[in-house]
Amino acid sequence: MARTGVFVTLEGIDGCGKSTQASLLVDALRAAGHEVVALREPGGTPISEKIRALLLDPANAEMAPECELLLYEASRAQLVRQVIQPALERGAVVVCDRFFDSTYGYQYGGRGLSEQLVKTCNELGSCGVVPARTIVFDLAPECALQRATKGGADRIEAEGLAFQQRIREAYLRLAAQEPQRVHLVDAVGTPEEVFARLADALRDLFGTLEGGEA
Repeated sequence: MARTGVFVTLEGIDGCGKSTQASLLVDALRAAGHEVVALREPGGTPISEKIRALLLDPANAEMAPECELLLYEASRAQLVRQVIQPALERGAVVVCDRFFDSTYGYQYGGRGLSEQLVKTCNELGSCGVVPARTIVFDLAPECALQRATKGGADRIEAEGLAFQQRIREAYLRLAAQEPQRVHLVDAVGTPEEVFARLADALRDLFGTLEGGEA
């Protein structure tokens, strides 16, 4: 299918500030005149939101890594078919808070599943849709986890510091493998400072973006 829109995804370990930056980016793109579809993963459709609830519920601590992987992919496939592809086909900008690189980071890096297995499953779950640009907000896991768990921890955050460290290493590996698509952005600083770095990393796609007021 021909797609004329632009697909941007934001990534990083829990507590890196990516959701704040996603909101700022959406506001800046809309102010610049773009139609923007703002999404999060897992979620974004009624089916995907039900899967999200299963994945994040601390009561599901016995969930096997393979089950977790397939649930993420099922949620993603529904989101792509129902929302992302139609939006791109009509020329919208799609900004997604997490996409298949989170599965690489968390299920390959965090859980230790086979790298090739995760990549193959990502191809299925994404239905062949690949972001034009992926921004990874990089922050020390100690700082990020403290932020993320300030109000309590979900099932993933409860895995602890070593888990988040492995995820960060996977993201760094990914950025080295795909430097044209995956860009690292330093997440240290105020939301406005981080947004300035984000806007610079997207300048070739959107020109100058104004904004960054949290």
